[in-house]
Amino acid sequence: MYKLTKQQWLAITIIPQFIVVKLLSGHESFVETYYSQGIYPLISKIFRYVLGWLPFSFGDLMYTVLIVLILRSLFLLIRSKFKHWKSFVGSAFASVSIVYFLFHALWGLNYYRQPLNESLGIENEYTKEDLIQLTERLIVKSNILHSQLANSDSSAVVYAFAKADIFNKTITGYETLKQQFPQLDYPPKSIKTSLLSYPLSVMGYSGYLNPISLEAQINGLMPQYHWPVVSCHEQAHQLGFAKENEANFMAVLATINNPDPYFQYSGSIFALRYCLNDLHRRDATLAKRLREKVRPGIYANYQESRDFWDSFENPIEPIIDTVYNSFLKANNQPGGVKTYSYMVALLVNYNASYPNKF
Repeated sequence: MYKLTKQQWLAITIIPQFIVVKLLSGHESFVETYYSQGIYPLISKIFRYVLGWLPFSFGDLMYTVLIVLILRSLFLLIRSKFKHWKSFVGSAFASVSIVYFLFHALWGLNYYRQPLNESLGIENEYTKEDLIQLTERLIVKSNILHSQLANSDSSAVVYAFAKADIFNKTITGYETLKQQFPQLDYPPKSIKTSLLSYPLSVMGYSGYLNPISLEAQINGLMPQYHWPVVSCHEQAHQLGFAKENEANFMAVLATINNPDPYFQYSGSIFALRYCLNDLHRRDATLAKRLREKVRPGIYANYQESRDFWDSFENPIEPIIDTVYNSFLKANNQPGGVKTYSYMVALLVNYNASYPNKF
């Protein structure tokens, strides 16, 4: 009788794993109670204690080693003229099965938790009037902050911070939010500058959460005014908010509620850009009129960002975007990359329910 090898057993376990994940995806309350607010916070805190103190990204090193091993395996396969292709395929499927398990067990099940608007008890739809109200409020707030931080109304705000200082200050915003969201017990921190910042720039990413090491990473090459809001975004992922719109929303709250005005500015103009873009899709004329109220220096910061990303345009970026879009859709975000803009719905309805928070 033919017996399966350990490698083959590992490979076929992906089938029951897929079934379990599929079943859990239809039980948001169960995932929310027993995973996202149950076992996951403990997993996350353990990993932050174990790896957070390292001055470098363990996850980036892990990825680098993995890429080297894959390339080595491919090289040996080609050199052997594909004599051992069965072993190679078996190893590949076994590895995919292991990664699939670790991804979901350590973090990925958060994709299937209860939507944040339901947890907050707010609506998911909003009117143009509600959007206008929030946009005008953000314009006023952003203009005031810009006037305090910039040398003139037309100059960009300059961030003279070390990344380590930014990382330390992110905790303050989350500590403030704990009064409303008790689960946002962030310390100890585990956020780092990615060792792969250049490849991230080429791929068009501002940061990422390593779903295996649970380290939050930011692209250290991007414009500095992005650092606070991107850091808080990746930390939101780290705290279990897997969906991009929810991580964006939490990042805005964490920066706006931070006592540091540079953090507030980073979050305010980030939210303002999304609101203006959303309003433009609904009423281009009105959006143009509101844009004229924004201080030119804020646009100088936006232009700084556009210039940075334009400098890294390359032929492979559309391919990466397509792959990432498919990844998001496969993980309970049917809007794909458009999910990032859905943050506006959360912001508008949160503002309507808690008008004094912005």
